[in-house]
Amino acid sequence: MAWAMLLPTVTAVTATIILPLIAIFWISIKPVQLADLRPVTITVRETLRTGDGQHLIEYRVRNSSQQKPVANAAFSDTIPDNITPSPNTLPPECQINNKTIRCDFNTAKPGFSARIRIPVTLAPNTTPDTARQTLRNSAPKTQGKGDNILTNSTFTTDNFARIFDSREFLAVLGATAFYTVFGTVGALAAGLAAALVLNRPFRGKGLLRGLCLFPYVAPIIAVAFTWTTLLDPFSGSVNTLLVQMGVVASPVNFFGQKPHALVMVTLFEIWRYFPLSFLFILARIQAIDTDMYEAADMDGASPFQKFLYLSMPMLLGILSILFLLRFIWTFNKFDDIFLLTGGNAGTRTLTVNVYEQAFAVSNIGAGAAVAVVIFAVLLAFSLFFLRFISREEGL
Repeated sequence: MAWAMLLPTVTAVTATIILPLIAIFWISIKPVQLADLRPVTITVRETLRTGDGQHLIEYRVRNSSQQKPVANAAFSDTIPDNITPSPNTLPPECQINNKTIRCDFNTAKPGFSARIRIPVTLAPNTTPDTARQTLRNSAPKTQGKGDNILTNSTFTTDNFARIFDSREFLAVLGATAFYTVFGTVGALAAGLAAALVLNRPFRGKGLLRGLCLFPYVAPIIAVAFTWTTLLDPFSGSVNTLLVQMGVVASPVNFFGQKPHALVMVTLFEIWRYFPLSFLFILARIQAIDTDMYEAADMDGASPFQKFLYLSMPMLLGILSILFLLRFIWTFNKFDDIFLLTGGNAGTRTLTVNVYEQAFAVSNIGAGAAVAVVIFAVLLAFSLFFLRFISREEGL
């Protein structure tokens, strides 16, 4: 009974998590290109042509694939009652039986294309437009079987070899590590600082707390466009101020050259996601018993000593959880970098590499292989964190 009650939950988890994960692993060892996602089959387009007092039904038949044949390729079509075909003019591969036309092509080679024209006679009071409408209501039925790379027994390790043999892989891995580590630590540090400052009583504290949430709740497209506009080397106000103040001799292309681009997208990550850390840390600080701080004041402890020996031990638990979550989320982050730099100027992380391999290069298998690498890295990090770090923190 217990398993029966858990069945809906297990089914939902399997459908939403496990099955897509299995599919990614499966695709990563298949030589799949973007064009391979289109099914290999026979397509038929039926039209009615008129001219010089004659009427023809034209079938345009083709193999949808340019690389793979279709075995047992054929189609059948039932002619409407208001249209009568001429059985004496059928092509050799076609035959008619009770107004049902069937054409067999045996094996349709890659790129196969054919036109079959059959003279017909329209019934009295039937216009060509009416005949076309009836033809649209009775579409031809196709048959044939083409090799599907996703389901056949062909496997390969070329996808992983292509990734690890790439000269850019170490650069991509380094950019990912820099962006993830400094973005995570920076967001936690900024959130901790904001929580400590805004925990003290002063006028306007509520307003400032609300403003701190703006980077997190603002639309990503809007804030990314704002950053790129302000830091534009030609028309950005930031560069104009820096040049006029004599800080730099010429405008700086913050998002278009190394290493500025990687530093800027990391700063953007810190600015955008520190409010989440701020909220959790502030809530934990407010839950700390104030009697400890009063006793520390009586003992003459400095603010730094109170923070180091009283606040930090109480915050280590929430900081550990936030570090784990932010590390995973930052490692998987794609939209921020893609909107700011498109992965150029040394900001191509593993997630951007998934997009580049799968869609820019049209290699779905290589993109899935990069996704498997991301999964392996995050799984190893999570196991290490939960095995050692969280145990030390008592989580």
